[in-house]
Amino acid sequence: MKCCTLIRGMMLLLGWLIAFPMSSSVFAGNPAPEAIPPARRFEPGKGTFLLNGKPFVVKAAEVHYPRIPEPYWEHRILMCKALGMNTLCLYIFWNYHEREPRKFDFTGNGDIARFCRLAQKHGMYVIVRPGPYVCAEWEMGGLPWWLLRKDGIRLRTNDPYYLECVGLFLKAVGKELAPLQFSRGGNILMVQVENEYGAYATDKAHVAAIRDMVRAAGFTDVTLFQCDWSSTFKRNGLDDLLWTINFGTGADIDGQFKNLRAARPDSPMMCSEFWSGWFDHWGRKHETRNADTMVRGIRDMLDRGISFSLYMTHGGTTFGWWGGANNPAYSAMCSSYDYDAPISEAGWVTPKYEKLRALLQKYTSAPLPDPPAPMPIITIPEFRMARAVSVFEALPEPKVSQDIQPMETFGQGWGTILYSTSLPHAVKAGETLAIDEVHDWAQVFADGKLLARLDRRKKEFSFKLPSDLPAGTRLDILVEAMGRVNFGGSIHDRKGITKKVTLGAEELKNWQVYNLPPDYAFVAATKAKEGISVVGPAWWAGSFDLETTGDTFLDLRDWGKGMVWVNGHALGRFWEIGPQQTLFLPGCWLKKGRNEVIVLDLKGPREPVLRGLDKPILDQLRGIVSDKHRKPGQTLCLQGEKPVAEGTLATGGGWQKVDFPTPTEGRYLCLEICSTFDPNQAAAIAELELIGTDGKPLSRENWRAVYADSEETRSGNATADKVYDLQESTFWAAEPKAKCPHALVIDLGTTVRATGLRILSRAEKGAPGQVKDCRVYLKASPFRL
Repeated sequence: MKCCTLIRGMMLLLGWLIAFPMSSSVFAGNPAPEAIPPARRFEPGKGTFLLNGKPFVVKAAEVHYPRIPEPYWEHRILMCKALGMNTLCLYIFWNYHEREPRKFDFTGNGDIARFCRLAQKHGMYVIVRPGPYVCAEWEMGGLPWWLLRKDGIRLRTNDPYYLECVGLFLKAVGKELAPLQFSRGGNILMVQVENEYGAYATDKAHVAAIRDMVRAAGFTDVTLFQCDWSSTFKRNGLDDLLWTINFGTGADIDGQFKNLRAARPDSPMMCSEFWSGWFDHWGRKHETRNADTMVRGIRDMLDRGISFSLYMTHGGTTFGWWGGANNPAYSAMCSSYDYDAPISEAGWVTPKYEKLRALLQKYTSAPLPDPPAPMPIITIPEFRMARAVSVFEALPEPKVSQDIQPMETFGQGWGTILYSTSLPHAVKAGETLAIDEVHDWAQVFADGKLLARLDRRKKEFSFKLPSDLPAGTRLDILVEAMGRVNFGGSIHDRKGITKKVTLGAEELKNWQVYNLPPDYAFVAATKAKEGISVVGPAWWAGSFDLETTGDTFLDLRDWGKGMVWVNGHALGRFWEIGPQQTLFLPGCWLKKGRNEVIVLDLKGPREPVLRGLDKPILDQLRGIVSDKHRKPGQTLCLQGEKPVAEGTLATGGGWQKVDFPTPTEGRYLCLEICSTFDPNQAAAIAELELIGTDGKPLSRENWRAVYADSEETRSGNATADKVYDLQESTFWAAEPKAKCPHALVIDLGTTVRATGLRILSRAEKGAPGQVKDCRVYLKASPFRL
């Protein structure tokens, strides 16, 4: 009797275990692969992915939930489904969910579990990319600012404090998403470990540590993968992870996968980021990529059975203060993340969408559903911002500091910060005021009078005083944090003034520091007043009335530089220089009746008016001097200069090296391009690297292009600084009809000792414009221009 009861109990328990597989949160172990029901399995097979045992090509649409208002999530998911995608790919943004240490928020626009369930509701799978680093042209690449409060922290390494914080974050993500793994009834097929780590460092131990944390967070029943570039994937590839490759529109598909196929011939091939367009920087031309070229690349992958994720399928908007920056050279991202993607910033069908949908229909057996109707669009008649108050008259209580310290030290993550002191003695005109360093855009005032504006993009960190200043003069330095660097070693990007301020030979001390964060509670308390005339940095307030709500685009062409809030929602940054001149205002954030607007303008408007347009303005630059690195009439003179090396590269593209006969010291590098393999193509270079005496690339963080005889800027942003921007898909190119020889001159920022120069050609098939013969010069003094 006892035996029968025991057997019956064991059978009931076995049935319960099969019906409800336990997660790691229930017991220490995890179901063995054979315990997962065959009908709920996704895995790499031989040369293909297998979904429930059958071949499956992943056609993923990359979308970012914080860049889409939560009420519009379902609309954008349906747009992706109608395009022909079967999967959604999404980063998890650590700093969006943990804005203060140990305070996690997965509600509202951060409800990642809800987003995944909405995707499942419409029959779409999900790929999760929790980082912890994500890049994404997002503030600090997704890492939280408060990590920088710890002196000496080494981000993206096995720094104990960093790993402790990462572990807590991934555990929080696992609590939200681990139950939604495909084998457990959800729709999550794969989870990524770190992100493009080979472009940052070579440290397999660190990637392994992140992998173990992802598993410990409960992601044990899904395929774990790591992504990198074709030139970097071997640096940190772990044997137990799937490897994928990232590259962009126009790339040579077979060439990109050549090394991966050789390393793992039986693995499924996947482009985990196929870049549909590119992102915009303040002060640079609006970026676009050719639709036919994009579609052709996807067709080539599908014909080869290669899975892909289209980055971006819908970019959306980097609302608020979440935009990141690149370095070198420092350049902050625009608020619009339209990305020239198939689905526009406002969720509209574009010609690129229609061309891709027509292609994907050919690879889908059933007719694709129609795209959902676009959200209603409205215009808003011009209205005046009738209330104002100077920033200097709406300051919070100051914090006192003898020495200059960065923003993070004062507990501030984003926004603007004011440093004030009194001059201890009189100063004569012509004395130099130097700030080490401005991060990122500063205005300097003496007793309220503007003395100078300093822009980190231009490496403007000092100026000469235009007039005498008496003892006791109040010196104010108002600094706006534009966005932390999101790529490369510069992610250790503290804001405000990072080190010190000197006037002549004297370091200034005894500072009062005022935090001006972008949090709406602080913004709303600034109390702009009616009938006040304000010049310079100020808060402005106004309102408009609506009978009908809908999406619109706020026209900021009358304003200078700052940020906008509507009904408590931070729309993003604006800057008169463009190329973006509007801010997307979602209709779901508007209401019938009165709508309240607050604008922080750090320069001051030409006219304090706003209006809502029915179309965005994303391609209008204003007041920008030429971004070329050759001044009118300037010519490089190499007469009498002796090259340290000469080289002839091999055809076929990729990274190639010109060795120096002996190690050479110098600060100024000149690359003279004598010929290209195809004289009918404009010369082009994607990246340059100097190699140190240890055989490793030297840092390019302080490189600055000082001369290029020819740069193509009419059809794109192919300027000389692209050869050290750490992005293999961007490039310098000479103008189409400009013939060799060409020359690029770079100030390395410091004296280095190098053994060779590495040159990377363009990634497109045939390596257009590839350099053939070249000479390299490296010396201590500047070249004659």
